[in-house]
Amino acid sequence: MSSIRFEQVSQSFGNRTVLRDITLHLTEHRIGIIGANGSGKSTLVRMINGLMTPTSGTVSVDGQNVARHAREVRRKVGFIFTNPDNQIVMPTVQEDVAFTLRRRGLSPAEIARRTAAALDQFGLSEHAEHPAHRLSGGQKQLLALAAVLVAEPATIVADEPTTLLDARNARRISDLMQTLPQQVIVVTHHLNLVEDFDRVIVIDEGSVVADGAPQQSLAAYRALLLA
Repeated sequence: MSSIRFEQVSQSFGNRTVLRDITLHLTEHRIGIIGANGSGKSTLVRMINGLMTPTSGTVSVDGQNVARHAREVRRKVGFIFTNPDNQIVMPTVQEDVAFTLRRRGLSPAEIARRTAAALDQFGLSEHAEHPAHRLSGGQKQLLALAAVLVAEPATIVADEPTTLLDARNARRISDLMQTLPQQVIVVTHHLNLVEDFDRVIVIDEGSVVADGAPQQSLAAYRALLLA
């Protein structure tokens, strides 16, 4: 598990403040982050591997300042986007998974072995030579997971990974998130996805308004929706 710290983190875009003085220490195995649209939750998690840099404050992973050591941190932290088309970069399924490993100094045989294992893990072996962008929505999200996990990161950050999926594929991705050995940090509107997590954080208007066990945090979020 990674040790992820936000120290007095704020983020502004022009006159709009998205995050306000966030201080968190994330060490649990499965962490959910929930909140209304525009609350700042996606901005928050994109700072973990340097996709965004805070206006003020610091984010660190295992003691490394992300802004200064983004390349090293990205070896530890894999990121899954809401829309898998945003991270599919190669023509075929097999090539897309192998692409992740090409800059790791591995032999062609090791790349082939690890790619095959990742495809098998996510039920994509039969689609290895298929055009990646012609997969179904659920298969594309599985491919995105495979392409990230093949690099064996310590932490997976997933930004609304089930939002664009039908109920069946959303359940499949949800089940996978529950069983991954890696530390998992998930932003989601699907509250059932985080009901069994170790910790759930509620973000509202750029601030942490609840942080604790799922039952308490989900109750606080539902209360916000009714306010």
